[in-house]
Amino acid sequence: MNRLLLTATGLLAGLFTAQVMAAPPQALTDSLTVNGESMPVEQVLDTPVQGLWEVHLANGETFYSDAAGEHFIVGDIYKNGADGLVNLSEKSRNAQRAARIAEVPDSEQVIFRSDEDPKATIYVFTDTTCPYCQRLHEEVPALNDLGIAVHYLAFPRAGAGSEGARLLSQVWCAPNPAEAMSAAKRGESLDIAPDCDNLVESQYHLGMELGVQGTPAIVLPDGRLVPGYVPAERLAEMLDLNG
Repeated sequence: MNRLLLTATGLLAGLFTAQVMAAPPQALTDSLTVNGESMPVEQVLDTPVQGLWEVHLANGETFYSDAAGEHFIVGDIYKNGADGLVNLSEKSRNAQRAARIAEVPDSEQVIFRSDEDPKATIYVFTDTTCPYCQRLHEEVPALNDLGIAVHYLAFPRAGAGSEGARLLSQVWCAPNPAEAMSAAKRGESLDIAPDCDNLVESQYHLGMELGVQGTPAIVLPDGRLVPGYVPAERLAEMLDLNG
């Protein structure tokens, strides 16, 4: 579905009213169809707009619907308040993103952290063949010194069957994945069987679901997605750690 921007602030000011949380309509959870085909609904959430529901599909798409599933809105919802426009849709995406990443066990991530408890943790979808991923990796010691733990997730930018995916599989299969990650990002060859392709493919699809379009893609603790390379000091500012 194409994404349409809903910015009619006068309309929104009238629509945003307090709403008691209610059970999702059965027409959306159990029997939503489009063009005669059943929709793979994963979750239906209440919204601050009376009569409007947030529908999440199993393929990662999100849209808004009335209770009967007859009228859809594709795009973002903004609240017009004293502090200006607040993107409620993005806040919801952030929460969903943080929740999904929290489901990934630490044992399936490549982790760089100092000996002390971190002040914050960032999650980075990475590809060892990506120049800006290599540049960000050079900042990892500085990030750790600033109290920021770095948890890597695999995202082969050329797809699950690419050479990048094979290299990531070698990293994830290594006896010491952190050492293997650093070696791979220095361009060194790894003498390791790439037998972790299922795990790499799973994380690749997770990244696609969460809106990752390239690498590096940084997910902050609150679920905000930051695309591209960001220097350590700037990340510390974004995490409010420079105060």
